[in-house]
Amino acid sequence: MFSTDPGTRQAFINSLRALADYLARQPGIPVPTHGTTILLHLDGADHGGREQVDAIAGLMGSPVQDDTGEYGHYTTQKSFGTVAYCAVAIPDAATARHRAQDSYWGCVTTEEAGSDA
Repeated sequence: MFSTDPGTRQAFINSLRALADYLARQPGIPVPTHGTTILLHLDGADHGGREQVDAIAGLMGSPVQDDTGEYGHYTTQKSFGTVAYCAVAIPDAATARHRAQDSYWGCVTTEEAGSDA
């Protein structure tokens, strides 16, 4: 979900500033060593998401990365030091592959239940 509503945007920006100010005042609180990414999930790549990524890339002046041929995502990203802002559209095939792989979660075990091996 995403929004360009001015009130929603301002609340998000204020929250980012509040977090930065809080961390600056609390030097003992750890932060990610290699930074972090703000990930904006758009519509599916097959349902208008590519166009949304293209539009955001145009606004940010950032390149588009098309990894959809390998079950990847369609993205654009802009980095601000160690913090990145990334917009992503996921193709139906990648979502289906992920769901299929995930459907086996917990069904295959390497040891019998109750084994002391």
